[in-house]
Amino acid sequence: MKDLVRAAHIGPGLAVVVLATLLAVADGLSPGRVLLVAAAVLAGQLSVGWSNDLVDEARDRTVGRADKPLASGAVARRTVLVACALAVLATVVLSLACGWWAGVVHLGCVASAWAYNLGLKSTWWSWAPYAVSFGGLVVFVSLAASPPELPPWWLPTVGALLGVAAHLLNVLPDLDDDAATGVRGLPHRLGPRRIPPVAAVVLVAATVVLALGAGLGSPASVAGLVVAAVLVVGVLRGAGRVPFVAAVLIALTDVVLLLAAS
Repeated sequence: MKDLVRAAHIGPGLAVVVLATLLAVADGLSPGRVLLVAAAVLAGQLSVGWSNDLVDEARDRTVGRADKPLASGAVARRTVLVACALAVLATVVLSLACGWWAGVVHLGCVASAWAYNLGLKSTWWSWAPYAVSFGGLVVFVSLAASPPELPPWWLPTVGALLGVAAHLLNVLPDLDDDAATGVRGLPHRLGPRRIPPVAAVVLVAATVVLALGAGLGSPASVAGLVVAAVLVVGVLRGAGRVPFVAAVLIALTDVVLLLAAS
């Protein structure tokens, strides 16, 4: 069971679940509705994680990814296939239980993530599924409310920008393994030296949009802009791991502001 859970990329998946749950709480959803949103997102993330390892099994074996249970033989392919199919079924049922339009939006987010796994990850458009899925997640949570309502334009915009930055920073540790198996998405074309500053620009853009949406005079927006400005110096001038860490801290700052503004 432990290896099956690991094959689902449970760490990043739970991070998305926590974000969706906090957004639902911030939007004032009832406790039952918050749990339903969290369950739908968890099911979707499990399907995405398992599908990723199923698609990448041959690649992962080629580069000797011992951390991938499917590629290392720690879990059987049939087991992952069955688990993935059940997760897809649960995603459909739980998403539509959140409301028709909310369900359609969330299923679109999950389909976008699957599109990344199935080929977009190796193209210039590798960033697009992250933008669609993270931006759509904000819309899904708002539509899951009773009555459903669309969020202001700037909230999904911030979500999309955070998604793009997450893609850039998430791929950074795997650049060499991906290159060995022919994966050439946007981060691979940028290269390890340019990823942190490009991610920082995207994250600062998210901070600015947040500040504009929440009102430039609010204490939270001013604090966010100041923190982002300080950290971007570390991204552009830092050495070693400093640019990467600074970019991640900007992302965390934006997530906090996003939740505060929801």
